[in-house]
Amino acid sequence: MYFVYIVKCVDGVYYTGITWNLRKRIKEHNSGIKTPLQKNRLPVKLVYWEKFETRIEAARREKEIKGWRREKKEILINSLKML
Repeated sequence: MYFVYIVKCVDGVYYTGITWNLRKRIKEHNSGIKTPLQKNRLPVKLVYWEKFETRIEAARREKEIKGWRREKKEILINSLKML
């Protein structure tokens, strides 16, 4: 099982990533371990995630979301809140 996730950084920036262990990955981000995020962007808050059976599917979706503008990401994030 793989997850594509979006976190919101303390400065308002959205970061999209992929992982097989979502809980562990968010902890790593917030502790500064193995993260591409700069320390001044921490802590992060998980605002969206999707689950996939294969890494290939998840990587495709991650790439798609990373190509989006902020506004489109916010529509996706807010669609989850409406469910």
